[in-house]
Amino acid sequence: MWCRGIRGATTAEDNTREAILAATTKLLRTVIDANDLDSTDIASVCLTTTPDLNAEFPAVAARMLGWTEVPILCGHEMAVPGSLQKCVRVLIHYNTNKRQDEIVHVYIKGARSLRPDLASRTS
Repeated sequence: MWCRGIRGATTAEDNTREAILAATTKLLRTVIDANDLDSTDIASVCLTTTPDLNAEFPAVAARMLGWTEVPILCGHEMAVPGSLQKCVRVLIHYNTNKRQDEIVHVYIKGARSLRPDLASRTS
């Protein structure tokens, strides 16, 4: 068994608690479905937002999905001029027997532009 990284990103409509939780929940549910995840096999999760999203911790959405025993860390992405705004990103460290090329990374909504080569796999 290996610990694999699963990446994903999405955008939130606004800097509100509701918008951040809705975007994060949709992202995590899509990652769960695409990779058939079981939360007991998740080693840890890193969630980030762009600095313009600060109305809520995206980890709250993960907790609401039942990830109560999963170590989760939130932070802000670098404020790079011209970069995608209102973006939520995730890196899930997942214990699995899947090969690296079997992992499905999820880029939805405005975040499709970050990795168009991967976004088409979950569209």
